[in-house]
Amino acid sequence: MSQAISCPGFNYTIRAGDTFFRLAQRFGTTVAAIQAANPGVDPNNLQIGQVICIPTGPAPGPGPGRCPNGFLHTVQSGDTFFRLAQRFGTTVAAIQAANPGVDPNNLQIGQVICIPTGPAPGPGPGRCPNGFLYTIQSGDTFFRLAQRFGTTVEAIQAANPGVDPNNLQIGQVICIPTRPAPGPVPPVCQGFFYTIQPGDTLFELAARFGTTVAAIIAANPGIDPNNLIPGQRICIPVQQPPVCQGFFYTIQPGDTIFELAARFG
Repeated sequence: MSQAISCPGFNYTIRAGDTFFRLAQRFGTTVAAIQAANPGVDPNNLQIGQVICIPTGPAPGPGPGRCPNGFLHTVQSGDTFFRLAQRFGTTVAAIQAANPGVDPNNLQIGQVICIPTGPAPGPGPGRCPNGFLYTIQSGDTFFRLAQRFGTTVEAIQAANPGVDPNNLQIGQVICIPTRPAPGPVPPVCQGFFYTIQPGDTLFELAARFGTTVAAIIAANPGIDPNNLIPGQRICIPVQQPPVCQGFFYTIQPGDTIFELAARFG
């Protein structure tokens, strides 16, 4: 093959399971460099016994073998960039920047990558000066945590840059801010507080208490109408009942409005 004649590295015989990506990781180069050294080779159709060129020149940019601002980590079963970022107090973006050419969706067990330890942009789960650290449990969501600890989803997101709220991991440590979040203060409840029961919906509550879904949502900024949590406390806005211009009477068996009207004039 032409690539064998001018190979700027060494010849390699393809084995079962080999891919350009795995070979690049194994030999400290990049997929692009292997492709450039093997024009005409189809990376999606490698044949066992096929001889290709593995270039050994320096890979462009910092790579897993060069990690001056962190440390090398050997990928274990279950590792992802997101989990590693959480474990080592960095961000997915920082790990990606320190490992150009690494496919985060195809990490290989035994693969060596660079974990940067320089300061991550913005406050992270390991730095929580305005709150406390919390370990994610089964079923946790940012919304449920905000309701439980009297904060907002926005405040939790701001305190945890780089955390994917749609992919929380059990055992993951995040920051729960406890100081009031900036922004408008929720309005005072012009009605009464109600504790959510299993099966409650805003539509049913609005019908039961003579108000509207829109009014309940307006009285409870940040509430998720599609995810009411039993035990959650919300405001039910109701108009002030009219003052009784007479006296109160306790209904007795057999009473009717017509009979009461006749009795009391």
